[in-house]
Amino acid sequence: MFSKEEAAALRKHFWTSYGKSFPRKWLLYNTKIKGFSFKFYADNKTAMVLLDIEPNSETKRELLYEQVAALKTVTENDYIPDIIFDQEYVLEETGKTISRIYVKLDEKFSIYNKNTWGNAFQFFNKNMSAFELWFYEFEDFIKQADI
Repeated sequence: MFSKEEAAALRKHFWTSYGKSFPRKWLLYNTKIKGFSFKFYADNKTAMVLLDIEPNSETKRELLYEQVAALKTVTENDYIPDIIFDQEYVLEETGKTISRIYVKLDEKFSIYNKNTWGNAFQFFNKNMSAFELWFYEFEDFIKQADI
């Protein structure tokens, strides 16, 4: 078991190591759609690449989700086969409901186990790259819902 400080240092080392292994500027929050962002996620059990849809307006969230969900088949077939679409995802920390589209690393992983980092880094790079290509391909279509 790690102390709080050791765990924080290990998480920081994980993200720093990933940045050094794959040094590139990712799209992430720069989608130019408010409340529409790509994220990397890792904890003691899983690693994921996410698209969170969480604008201030519930109506806007629903419209953006529906626009993205309309692309589900092409997303699965041409970009990320194991993608999961969740229109009503509840964040554990806050209880807030957002829409989340994501892909999970399908193998044992822990941010606290350095032996699992390499596979997670490869997973992040492959899937975020695919997500970005997907976004750039369909950006104009998605932005039609950004009213």
